[in-house]
Amino acid sequence: MLTVKGQPVRVCSGALNRRELLQIGGAGLLGLSLPRVLAAESAAAPFQNAKAKSVIFLFLFGGPSQLETFDMKPEAPMEIRGPFRPIASRTPGLLISDHLPRLAAVSDKFAVIRTMTHTFNDHSGGGHYMQTGKRWHVPVGGGFVATPKDWPSMGSVVEHLSQRSPGGLSRDLPAYAVLPNWLGRLQELGQYRRPGEYGGWLGAGFNPLTTAVDKRNLDDNPYWRDCSDEELSFQIDGLAPEVPTRTLRDRASLLRQFEGVQRQVDAGAASVLDRHRQRALALVTSEKTRGALDIGREKATLRDAYGRHLFGQSCLLARRLVEAGVRFVTVHYDACDGYSWDSHRNNTDVQKHLLPTFDQGASALLADLDSRGLLQETLVVAVGEMGRTPKGNANWGRNHWSTCFPCVLAGGGIRGGIVYGTSDAHAAYPKDHPVSPEDLAKTIYWSLGIDPDLALPDKEGRPIPMVESGKALTQLFG
Repeated sequence: MLTVKGQPVRVCSGALNRRELLQIGGAGLLGLSLPRVLAAESAAAPFQNAKAKSVIFLFLFGGPSQLETFDMKPEAPMEIRGPFRPIASRTPGLLISDHLPRLAAVSDKFAVIRTMTHTFNDHSGGGHYMQTGKRWHVPVGGGFVATPKDWPSMGSVVEHLSQRSPGGLSRDLPAYAVLPNWLGRLQELGQYRRPGEYGGWLGAGFNPLTTAVDKRNLDDNPYWRDCSDEELSFQIDGLAPEVPTRTLRDRASLLRQFEGVQRQVDAGAASVLDRHRQRALALVTSEKTRGALDIGREKATLRDAYGRHLFGQSCLLARRLVEAGVRFVTVHYDACDGYSWDSHRNNTDVQKHLLPTFDQGASALLADLDSRGLLQETLVVAVGEMGRTPKGNANWGRNHWSTCFPCVLAGGGIRGGIVYGTSDAHAAYPKDHPVSPEDLAKTIYWSLGIDPDLALPDKEGRPIPMVESGKALTQLFG
């Protein structure tokens, strides 16, 4: 709460009460309300000699099955291989599910890691691990909500470094964005705010700019159904849709006058607050930001190519954002119905809905980036937080299995048409070249021209390695 000695402050328009101050200040908009939290230390200049200018991180939350996607085992017994059939791809030795025909046809544009592995066999912990490169501090199954103690996401590290680069705070676009919702927002009325995508101990000032798209009812899953343009507003989360840009600017003018008084009380903290307040205001009032989020500006034929479902349109919006200059965009394919990729009960949804929409959206993204000359400078990553058990259950679903699952990498200098790592006969464990979340995080950092061994200071000024082990997979790049 913004107050001076607990009293309302008078400005040219009269006294401002507590509610008005909160409204003017954005009530924590983009996490920019506490200067002590937002103060951050300087870091070495990043983004030099980068393979990629941007990253699009397609996070398939819930855990897609390796045996139904990119690690088919047609010679295994039926209870292992499952009901899906393999088809050939453009990559020698790579069999892909028959429900991914579009990706099979463009596999020469991407590399498949078949040996992602870790021991955090849990959605929240695994999700945090895959988005940060750091094991979560909460034990397996111990929680579902992000906390300020969490490790900063890769995107938040990118935002932190971008803000500390020359001109970083004057940019009218964020360096880090999350689409179409924060992870867990549509699941069980938002009772889960999954960890992994936030600034964590770096500070809330490095949280992503996040959009919000609602579902129709509790049972709805917009990720795989056609959505209307009215639904696909991609409103900035936390910003009431009825508040126009002009109103925000008027409120900001009042806030500047208020902060003139606050500076007299605490010049140092107010300076930090002013810097980050300007940053938040620039993002939410920027015509460039709002224009990039306006998916209606795209041609109908291109939108059809991506698919009018929420996942496809979010992939298209991710392309618009990186084209505009955003450095790191995460697209969540969330389990808003409670299952989705978390296919315990059966594989009907996987077969009819998830694989076809992922196939359409991801393949269209690669083709669109390529046609615009952006693929070579945009690293696309598609991965879940785990895989599924090699043996199906009685309902032909599969349970959690984190010791072997795939990851797809494309663009940003990645050598397409290759496979890295081999799993055993049942896709249960890596036979060679195991890849940890630390390895993946360091690979992503390295591709962006960020030192994979980067250390950032904590609140006490101690240098903390962002990723404590592993190595960048530079051999995947040309």
